[in-house]
Order: sequence, then C-alpha cells, then structure tokens
Amino acid sequence: MSEYHKQYKVAAVQSAPAYLDLGAGIKKACGLIREAADNGASLIAFPETWFPGYPFWIWLNSPAAGMHYLQRYVDNSLVINSVQYQTLCTAARDNNIHVLLGFSERKNGTLYIAQSLIGPDGNPINHRRKVKPTHMERTIFGEGDGSDLKVSETELGMVGALNCWEHLQPLNRYALYSQNEQLHIASWPSFSLYTGLAYALGPELNMASSATYAAEGQCFVIAACGIVSPEMLEILDHVNPEMTLLQTGGGHAMIFGPDGKPLCDPLDPDEEGLLYADLDFSQIIIAKATADPVGHYARPDVTRLLFNDQPQRPVEKFTLFEPLPSNPPEENIPSSEEDST
Repeated sequence: MSEYHKQYKVAAVQSAPAYLDLGAGIKKACGLIREAADNGASLIAFPETWFPGYPFWIWLNSPAAGMHYLQRYVDNSLVINSVQYQTLCTAARDNNIHVLLGFSERKNGTLYIAQSLIGPDGNPINHRRKVKPTHMERTIFGEGDGSDLKVSETELGMVGALNCWEHLQPLNRYALYSQNEQLHIASWPSFSLYTGLAYALGPELNMASSATYAAEGQCFVIAACGIVSPEMLEILDHVNPEMTLLQTGGGHAMIFGPDGKPLCDPLDPDEEGLLYADLDFSQIIIAKATADPVGHYARPDVTRLLFNDQPQRPVEKFTLFEPLPSNPPEENIPSSEEDST
C-alpha cells in the first residue's frame, strides 16, 4: 500500500499536569494513554513539559525568586530510561499505541525541554530536546542541537515534533519539511500567561502558527496544549503579587489537516480531555500538488538551508599516541638466548 493511503485516528491532550509531582503525572498519563487507545487512536500527543508541568514562575518574578521551586522541579523532572520513563513505555506497549511525551528532562546537572516518541511495542523511536529555549526558559533549561531536528520513519508515516516557539523559527520548520515530514506533533504549555498584555503569547497567534505549519509543510499537525489549574496557582503563590499575570485555563489544543483546516471541535479553554481526528494521507498529495516547499515549489538556486544535523559534544576524547598492546604478540618477545647475547 502506498504511504499516502494510510488512515488512522490520533489524539491530542488538553489537560493540566500533576504539577511538580512526577509520580502523580505518570499515573495520570497512563490513564490518558489507555483512554486514547480504547477510543481507537494510534497516537496520543502530550503538551510541552507536561511532566512535571511548565515552570511558569520564570515569567512571574526574578530568577532568584524562582530558586524556591528549583529543587522540587529538578527532583520531579524525568530521566531517560528511569523507572518512571519505562512505566510510560510499558503503557504504550500495553495499549498498543504510539505516545509522544513532553517533559522536563534531567540529564546529570542540566534540564532540557524534551520530547520522546515511543512506539506501540514500548520502545523509544526518537528523543529530542528543544534547540533553543525561549527567553526566560534559558534561566533553567539547556539547549539541544541539530540532531534534535529529526523526522522518524514509523508505521504511521514520517513523524516529527517541535516545542512551542520552535514553530516560530522558520529554519527549524524547513529542516523538518526537508525530511518528508507527514505527521507533526506541536507541544504547547498553555495560553494563560500575560493575557491581554502580550498578544504574541496568546492562543490566536500560536494556534495560527500550528495551522500555518500544517499548510506550509503539507502535513498533519497535532497541537497538544496544557491547562493551568487552580491547584497550580496555589502551588505558585510564592510569586505573589505577580500571580495576576497568570490565569487558569489556557487550553487550546487542536488537530490540523495538511491544508491548515481544523479537523475536530475545540474544547473549552479550561476543559480537560482528549481531542480526536481521523487522518487520511491522501490529503497530503492534494496539498503538495499546489506547493511543496522542498520539492517542486523550491528554488535552491536562490535560497537554501545550511543544516548541521550532527550531535555536538562538549568533550571529544583523543590520544596523541597509539596505545601499547596490553599483551604483546609472542613473536615480539625476545628469547632467553637473545637476552643472554
């Protein structure tokens, strides 16, 4: 069967996290994974840093004030291949579903805004980190590199993912389009910060960027979105009086077709749940017939992208000399006669 004849259902999460509580978040996620699978979904996508929740305090006070939360946030960030991570992999396997996780990853002494794509067999397909944390995020998160701009071949098609304002970086988008991306997961934290004060952080612009991504790349886009709950505001009361800058709700999850059209009805901004859509890959062919930005609509003689997709390591081990063998070959050992001579 042609890759453009695939048809299946997907689910986007719109839900508040179990804030700063990784164990409770794992339990809640397993319930959502099971619910999506019971409703026939082949993939479920989670919001940005849903484990253990987005660190909104970085936008509400000084970096020094945020130290009040740092230890707890680090302790509840997810470690790759930990027991908690394996629990989520097992949930994917037990429910025979692809899972896109959005989480704060702890790697030794650094945190990263991360996404992991888990296959229905429970094995990780791809793990990536946000290439450039946005603005205040840089006070607690490290950076990814070009190897994190990767589209993975799966039984669902060619699948890629980005976090939040990575979608406003046109070269990020083009790097993924160039890898024949067919299904894209956009993970967002919520749209309840600076309401009425910063249009760029609101749902209108950011959901428009998800729709534009779909139309520009001629791919399906699952835009998962978090919610700010009253319980989260209670936990964040240390940053008062700046708390007025953060409101409850902010959920605006949606699923878009390759022409940018919404494929399901939205939930209310403060409503938790799953959004579903049936995908038909033949729609990709129709969309690409008009404008394929890395194919017949490209002009590489005019503009092109330089893309370093190799991992960048802070330490490269090397030696100036060939190491001596620990056990020299027998023929190189002088005989006793030679020794006496």
